Amino acid sequence: MAGARGDMRFLLLVAVVAASATVCAAQLRRNHYAGVCPDVETIVRGAVAKKFQQTFITVGALVHLYFHDCFVQGCDASVLIASTANNTAEKDNSANLSLAGDGFDAVIKAKAALDAVPRCRNQVSCADILTMATRDAIALAGGPAYAVELGRLDGLSSTAASVPGKLAPPSSSLDKLTALFASNGLSQTDMIALSGGHTVGLAHCSTFASRLRPTVDPTLSPKFAAQLQSWCPPNVDARTAVPMDTVTPRAFDNQYFKNLQTGMGLLSSDQLFYTDPRSRPTVDAWAKSEAAFDQAFVTAITKMGRIGVKTDASQGNIRRNCAAFT
Repeated sequence: MAGARGDMRFLLLVAVVAASATVCAAQLRRNHYAGVCPDVETIVRGAVAKKFQQTFITVGALVHLYFHDCFVQGCDASVLIASTANNTAEKDNSANLSLAGDGFDAVIKAKAALDAVPRCRNQVSCADILTMATRDAIALAGGPAYAVELGRLDGLSSTAASVPGKLAPPSSSLDKLTALFASNGLSQTDMIALSGGHTVGLAHCSTFASRLRPTVDPTLSPKFAAQLQSWCPPNVDARTAVPMDTVTPRAFDNQYFKNLQTGMGLLSSDQLFYTDPRSRPTVDAWAKSEAAFDQAFVTAITKMGRIGVKTDASQGNIRRNCAAFT
């Protein structure tokens, strides 16, 4: 009986989260800035393209940054806030220290490009800039092009203390991951699709070191394990990172799922999608069809972009500086 009550409470929580997301989504719209900054998407796309030309790391950095922002206090650019003498911000929680600086820089450059246009200056939220920039980076890497919903306000708080429990470590089980995503109104299918974004990601050696030593994780391809051991020897520099997709690291494609089929998932939480029979059919389907993956990814990232959005002036504002509450 106690288990049944627990399941009912969990289902109720998921229903509440889904209902809240639906309300927020209704307040977002694609042409939100048509009256104040009609060229907003063109301007942001141009800034991201320039950053992309400087370094491909921009793609994975933005995807990673967007996910971490949305899963902690909602998609409100709170992860962009810099710490001060009186506040340790989200970005300085240990779970966020792996976020690459190129993601933050891409948002800053896009914000500067918008502010250079008088009618657009301080009219576009940093949360929406991050949303657009992520979409544009994905397209530049060969991924799907899709329309984005806009109208988010920037959050009014950012604390390192708000992060624990919101981002699952790479050692998480499928059940734990599924529950975390469900608490944000996302299905297991959405979760696997979003994880496909790892096709353009990087991971520090420390995040998968336990799969290499003292014994090799049996779910790893022996050849792949040997390659990783050479890239990440004992006592390797903590800043060393490797591509999460070593086959086509510079393309947003479905290679991530093909890699899982051959034991080349970099993180434990990646490979388990194939080793667990409950999620394996989805991996197989998307390894076979890039078009099916693209469609599922667009659906999932659009839903993620609705998590905890602030659309009321009492909840947020439009920052003049994406890294400070101004």
